[in-house]
Order: sequence, then C-alpha cells, then structure tokens
Amino acid sequence: MNMEEKQEKVLYSAVQPSGNLTIGNYVGAIRNWVKLQHEFTCFYAIADMHAITVRQEPAELRRRTLELAALYIACGIDPEQCTLYVQSNVPAHAELAWVLNTLTYVGEMERMTQFKDKSAKHPENVNMGLMDYPVLMAADILLYQTDLVPVGIDQRQHLEITRDIAIRFNNRYGETFRIPEGYIVKEGAKINSLQDPLHKMSKSDENPNASVYLADDRDTILRKFRRAVTDSDNRVIAAEDKPGVTNLLNIYASFKGCTIAEAEKEFDGKGYGDFKLAVGETVADVLAPIQAEQKRLLADKAYLAGVLGRGAENAFRAARRTLSKVYRKIGFYRGE
Repeated sequence: MNMEEKQEKVLYSAVQPSGNLTIGNYVGAIRNWVKLQHEFTCFYAIADMHAITVRQEPAELRRRTLELAALYIACGIDPEQCTLYVQSNVPAHAELAWVLNTLTYVGEMERMTQFKDKSAKHPENVNMGLMDYPVLMAADILLYQTDLVPVGIDQRQHLEITRDIAIRFNNRYGETFRIPEGYIVKEGAKINSLQDPLHKMSKSDENPNASVYLADDRDTILRKFRRAVTDSDNRVIAAEDKPGVTNLLNIYASFKGCTIAEAEKEFDGKGYGDFKLAVGETVADVLAPIQAEQKRLLADKAYLAGVLGRGAENAFRAARRTLSKVYRKIGFYRGE
C-alpha cells in the first residue's frame, strides 16, 4: 500500500497505563493495531490523563507508561509507521476537552455506563474527572480529525457521545470536526475469563486465576490454564452449553493461528488435561519473545524517550492545527 492510500483515513486508539494488560487486550486490540498501522494514518496514545480518574501511585504510573510503550513496540507497533505518544505530553487534549465541556450536558455524563460502574466501584472517589472522562475521550479523537476508532462493545457509548458533541459543535460553529466512525475489527475470538467464561477477561479482575496477563511468566500461564473452568463431559468442542471449553478453544485458535474446527479436530479424543496444557503452552510460546523484547527495550530508556518524544511532536503538530481552528471558530482572540 502506498503512502497516499495510507493517508486517506486517520485511525485513533488509546489504552490506559493502569493494570496489567491481558491476552484479551492483545488479541482484541494490540495485535490488530499492528496490522492497521500499515493501512491507515494511526495515532496510538498511552492515556495517562484518563488513568488518574482513579487514584494512582505517581512512580508506578510513570513506570507503567514506559512499560506500555515498550510493550507496544515489542508487539510490533512501529514508531516509524505510526504516531506513538503519551497523552499528557500533548496539552491540546486538555485544552479541547475544556471547550467541548461547554457543549456537553451534565445529564449526558450522568447516564454514561462507565461513570455509573466506576462510581459504584470507587464510591470514595467520585470525582469530576470520572464524570468528564467521555469528554476528554471526545477531545482525544476529534483533535486528530479521526475517521475511524476501533471499538469494542464497552466503548460504543463513548464513541456515540463523541459523535454527538462533534455534530453539536459543527452545527453551532460551522464544519470543524470530522465525524468519526467505529471500526469493527475483523478478528476472531472474544477472550473471556478463565474462571467465569460468560464474562470478558478483565485486567482488573480480583480473581488472580481469571486473567492471563501479558507479563505472566510461563509457569504462571500454565498454572492458570490448568485451573481454567471447563465442564464434566470431557469433550473438546465449542458449544453454547460449554462456555469454558469454547473460551479455551477461542484462545488456542487465536494464538495458534488456526480455526475452531481445526482445533476441535486436533483435540478429538483427548482429555481436558492435555487440552489445557496445550493451550497454556501455545500462549506462553507466543508471549515469550514479546516479553524478552519488552525487557530489552526497557533497558534502553534513551531509545524509548526518543520514540515518545518524536511521537509527542507529531501529535502536537496535528493537534494544534485542529485546536487553532476551534479557537478561531469560538471567538478566542489570537492577536490577529
């Protein structure tokens, strides 16, 4: 694909540097970003401003920010192909969020599912940032004149409010923002919890055996899969009444690069013990070189600082173009 074709559409996505990322994040997001960077003009952010809506230990937040940057690169994100940067290094995110706040209604924010969920989970810290999270997310997306946003089910509501705010601004001040569309990734499995396979695997799950993290060592990975919930009939097939086995087949197929049918055939006549071991080993084999490369990158802080510095410069330039247009439209005096 030539550069002209690649630049036709802008794609934006971000992940918070809070909590360990799971194999679900890898299969559902990061691995797809590696493919998408060759098709679109991509902005990939480490969303540290979003992370502080829940209390963070400052030193740990800085450490996790670098770890996430190293992980992205280790997984195949190429800083020469896309813009990889830390959100707080581009002040325009906060500046645009303030403007967009004036077009956003309190009732809209109070109805947001994530605000309700996080307020219930952290009743001691229901802060304005928690409520305002979707407006900052709208600023993230709209700053870069984004065409496409990879979204899962849990983010669709945020994309809708982003579109609403952009349309509201355009109607009031004239065409300014592109209206972003959701990008549904053509990817196989949704990775669910190993202990509660009816629910998505989560990096914040309180059960340590429920999620497999990208940072888990081989022994930990194998142990978690040995303890994974299955059922009593010992047949390795995908079926609605076998969510645990179906989830493990999804994981195996995703990491092995085969179909569910091929996986079922491979384990036909074998017991759950052999099956779980094979799933664990396959996942561990894929993660081992990623972990080794992440470790190598983290030992080279100067390289990571350079990558993130160049990414912030690229993002800053693109963001300022949009913010300058917004400031002119709303009537801020710029000395002209």
